[in-house]
Amino acid sequence: MNTISKQQYLSKNIDPKGLIIAGAIVSLWFISLVFLLGYSLDFRDPLVYLAILVQTHLYTGLFITAHDAMHGVVSSNRKLNHAVGWLAALLFSYNFYWRLLPNHHKHHRHVATDKDPDYHASHRFFPWYLSFLFSYVNIWQFLLMAGTFNLLKIWIPTENLIVFWMLPAVLSTLQLFYFGTYLPHRGEHSNPHHSGSMAPNHFWAFISCYFFGYHYEHHEAPNTPWWRLWRAKDART
Repeated sequence: MNTISKQQYLSKNIDPKGLIIAGAIVSLWFISLVFLLGYSLDFRDPLVYLAILVQTHLYTGLFITAHDAMHGVVSSNRKLNHAVGWLAALLFSYNFYWRLLPNHHKHHRHVATDKDPDYHASHRFFPWYLSFLFSYVNIWQFLLMAGTFNLLKIWIPTENLIVFWMLPAVLSTLQLFYFGTYLPHRGEHSNPHHSGSMAPNHFWAFISCYFFGYHYEHHEAPNTPWWRLWRAKDART
């Protein structure tokens, strides 16, 4: 294996709860989406806006689940670990896990350099966001999303598809980029990971991006699953 050692998958330190947590995120995303696609959409209803935020957070959870699989910490079974990562990435607007995997490990090996696919030397938000976005998005995703949209709108109101399926996916890319890439890696950092870390606030760290605001801790211990990063933060502080 090029990016993750085989021994990592055999490690007894991989908590079996990782698979349960991954399954819970995928299930909650799916159940929520099915419910919302049949929800009576009224923009005067405050629950619509709450639902968008919740669905955005669950979309982010899909990507974080795929990310944990890239580090081999969803399951000690290598095939199952990759299968969960593949599914979670696919549900996130047809992202391709096997394309994400090498790019993410390039980020860890070459953080904040011209070989880092997640980095933009300008440190300006919009150029960096667009660079981040298009380093992962490809034409096949657009075609698959368009095809799925046109198929689903036969049975589901177009407005519901846009508001509860498409919009949260777009907002999630902003959430992932802002809290998981832009804030941690902008500016200069003297540590070897070229990464900052938010002040300890476990509730906000979870709500904002599944504890990935504790970004130095992630780079310091990349085999720590997202739901244990708060412990890494506590240990450091």
